[in-house]
Amino acid sequence: MTSSAIFSPSPRGDLQSPWSPKTIKPRKPQKPSTLLPTLQLFKHPSQNPLIYSSSFPHNLKLPSLKDPISSTHSHPLPDSADENFTKNLENLATLQRITHGFDSLSAPEMNPKRVYIQEPPWITSLLMKNFYRSNVKKRVRFEIDKRNYYILRRRQIKAETEAWEKMTEEYREFQREMCEKKLAPNLPYVKSLFAGWFEPLSKAIEKEQKSPNTKKHQEAYAPYIDSLPADKMAIIVMHKMMGLLMMGHEYRYVRVVQAAIQIGMAVELEVRIQTFLEKTKNCPKKKVLIQAQQDGTKENDMLRKRVKTLIKRKRIMEVQKILKNEEYQPWGRDKQAKLGCRLIELLTEIAYVQSPASQSADAPPDIRPAFRHIFKIIAMESGHVRKCGVIECDKMILTGLERTARHMIIPYVPMLVPPRKWKGYDSGGHFFLPSYLMRTHGSRQQQEAVRNVPSTQMQKIYEALDTLGNTKWRVNKRLLNVVESIWAAGGDIAGLVNREDVLVPDLNSEDMNEIKEWKWSVRKAKKINQELHSQRCDIELKLSVARRMKDEEGFYYPHNLDFRGRAYPMHPHLNHLSSDLCRGILEFAEGRALGKSGLRWLRIHLANLYGAGVEKLSYDCRLQFVENHLNDIIDSADNPLGGNRWWLTAEDPFQCLAACINLSETLKSSSPHTVISHLPVHQDGSCNGLQHYAALGRDTLEAAAVNLVAGDKPSDVYSEIAARVHDIMQRDSEKDSTTFPNAILARLLIGQVNRKLVKQTVMTSVYGVTFVGAREQIKRRLQEKGLITDDQLLFSASCYAAKVTLEALGEIFEAARGTMCWLGDCAKVIASENQPVRWTTPLGLPVVQPYFKTKRHIIKTSLQVLALQREGSMVEVKKQRTAFPPNFVHSLDGTHMMMTAVACRDAGLRFAGVHDSFWTHACDIDKMNQILREKFVELYSMPILENLLESFQTTYPGLEFPPLPKRGNFDLNEVLNSPYFFN
Repeated sequence: MTSSAIFSPSPRGDLQSPWSPKTIKPRKPQKPSTLLPTLQLFKHPSQNPLIYSSSFPHNLKLPSLKDPISSTHSHPLPDSADENFTKNLENLATLQRITHGFDSLSAPEMNPKRVYIQEPPWITSLLMKNFYRSNVKKRVRFEIDKRNYYILRRRQIKAETEAWEKMTEEYREFQREMCEKKLAPNLPYVKSLFAGWFEPLSKAIEKEQKSPNTKKHQEAYAPYIDSLPADKMAIIVMHKMMGLLMMGHEYRYVRVVQAAIQIGMAVELEVRIQTFLEKTKNCPKKKVLIQAQQDGTKENDMLRKRVKTLIKRKRIMEVQKILKNEEYQPWGRDKQAKLGCRLIELLTEIAYVQSPASQSADAPPDIRPAFRHIFKIIAMESGHVRKCGVIECDKMILTGLERTARHMIIPYVPMLVPPRKWKGYDSGGHFFLPSYLMRTHGSRQQQEAVRNVPSTQMQKIYEALDTLGNTKWRVNKRLLNVVESIWAAGGDIAGLVNREDVLVPDLNSEDMNEIKEWKWSVRKAKKINQELHSQRCDIELKLSVARRMKDEEGFYYPHNLDFRGRAYPMHPHLNHLSSDLCRGILEFAEGRALGKSGLRWLRIHLANLYGAGVEKLSYDCRLQFVENHLNDIIDSADNPLGGNRWWLTAEDPFQCLAACINLSETLKSSSPHTVISHLPVHQDGSCNGLQHYAALGRDTLEAAAVNLVAGDKPSDVYSEIAARVHDIMQRDSEKDSTTFPNAILARLLIGQVNRKLVKQTVMTSVYGVTFVGAREQIKRRLQEKGLITDDQLLFSASCYAAKVTLEALGEIFEAARGTMCWLGDCAKVIASENQPVRWTTPLGLPVVQPYFKTKRHIIKTSLQVLALQREGSMVEVKKQRTAFPPNFVHSLDGTHMMMTAVACRDAGLRFAGVHDSFWTHACDIDKMNQILREKFVELYSMPILENLLESFQTTYPGLEFPPLPKRGNFDLNEVLNSPYFFN
């Protein structure tokens, strides 16, 4: 049946189905019945592949349906799958039937656009049977997926709404067991503490709830203390307090104001959830689930109309009743802090710990308060030193705390189903847990800006966050087992912290100098142990989430933004923005066949993860590196802890091991290109901040330095800066040290200058790093080398190295400095008028810099007087100026990432983003590379600085701004052909 004519399948409305129960007589075409057939596979005719086939002529008519086309096709098919099927037959009038072969079509006047070929009945029957079966299978699969989704959604909503209730019931069970068996159950350390505190704390809270104190007294010191059952409130207080001790940066204590507000917020959240559930408890479960996903916009509109109508009728009492029942008034920080302080006070009164039974039998038991309220001198984030009230825990509590993190309640765990789509500032993300589009950290002006922006303007932002949130993840069980084995053996390899403290030195001398040295060593050891404790708790929290999620088919991370427009997962512990440990444990739940290009990118990805300078080689050299280490890679995958452990020498060991496992499976397969890979493969920007500045300034030399221009191998700006620093120090070292004291420092440092020494400073220079920040960064790198042991000399060397590094940076990136200075000058003009700097990103996100002088708000609580920091009316001029250039560039890199995310979604790719690192499946890297380059060019083809200046002039009409900085003539389209732009 080969011909140049266009063929279309024959219409099947007049065919007898081979599985029909009886012969049906021919019938005249009739109008579609209003009654639907028993089996309706398609809701709309456009979904029916029989009618809307790509080659089927829709506008043709048969000469007559009364004259059958063939005696073999004399019966119409009963129970048409589409109610409009017979109607569509009337559109076939221009269809021509071939009765005497193709020769009859030779005349020009007999050459139709489409040709109708009759088919034997067995072909029609076979096609219809296969079509019917495939659609039934799809329908069944859809119903199964739908049922599984609702099961997972119920679990998700239970996890969000019933966590505290479940834990409360668990401790009630412990109490019953203790009463019945007359002994304490065998519990992990933290749970044994909680079991001992649970009943007395519950009774203390219950007593407070029934206290005869006046309502005014309760409002002043313990508002809303009766809003939850006493036992549930006790569980919240204990878990929150221990959680703060685990996650805090301080050792053994947490500030009262922080603890009080966190506990107050947790109680309020539980009250809100239980209030909603109470309202809907008489509704069917399905209705409650659906209601959890709706925004309530229609309901609010109807309520508003009803209230307006009642006001017109002057039925004020009914209006007040409606508002009292429907409106939820947030408690506010004052009441949260007061309630939290009273609950903390009750905890400190009842919670005790007892030393192990290692003391003599005659001695009384050593029972001590578990928590103490004291005042402590603390260095604040601003650099000021202040006397603050803190809750300090006993040393015994910390002894087993880090080993029992898995028993803590962790809110905002990854979701089992895709998050709610974002539709507004507080509409999206989790079902019940409060979810906000932006992390404003209390900035009132930023909140108002985001709340008041039209939703149409924010549509691309919503789509990007939804795309990131819809990426399905799972735990790499094989890698998790390796991590668990290392952690159980004491850690201290692959970046995991040592589980044992360093030894505190003993004093073995009475010499004053040695005593002084000993005291310094003791302080240093204690500080190291405090840091180790914090790191161990962090790892335990990450592993506890991994253990909880490892048996799930998949899970999702709802995302939101910081005030600059950068996207972050809302779950704080186990996420892909975190450490090498987390990134190694996580992988895409969806697997895709590698293909030829995917296998190549998997090898390059492994070389990148190994690091040690390999990632700066050309792609061919990276592939050769992997080829040279195939035996090491296979050994690492087969025997990660008992083999030669080559993967431990990588800069990102756990991610490297995951890539080794994936590549090893591929190489052992008889068909490597068909192997399914779940591994996210990364494409990272080359010093991305400077890439954005180079695109803004259009400087050709700077563009080449950061890989905006094609090259045989990637340019390494860090090595270039290191070489320039080395040259400057070489010159300085040759000078006379009597007239130039830095010559001594230059001679000391000249052998220690390398890429790693300057990398962090160069990377953060575009984000506004100060001289002090650069000095501390370089000081840490010099400490790691360990060649300078004297503290004073180390400090002086760090100062000199930081000065030289910033000087070298200014020489190479002069145009970027010009753009940075222009942005800072504009911010200074605005801030000098006591105005915050405002701008709108290219995707429509309004940004307000939240740097205001704070004012203290005094609250009198039962525990102490608290001073809450609130946003004042005066801006911090210096902070507004220095922070604007890095914040503006961050808003641009966030825009580029979100534009790429939406485009990847439209192209059918799975996408995850970590600021300037874009992830997808290995087989899709080529497509993603094309998209991210196109979106970068699209972004910077806009007149970004011109639009920014125009918006400043419109927003602040009375101010005069400096002219735009000079720019070069770099052609942005060169980015499209640069292989190492992201690599």
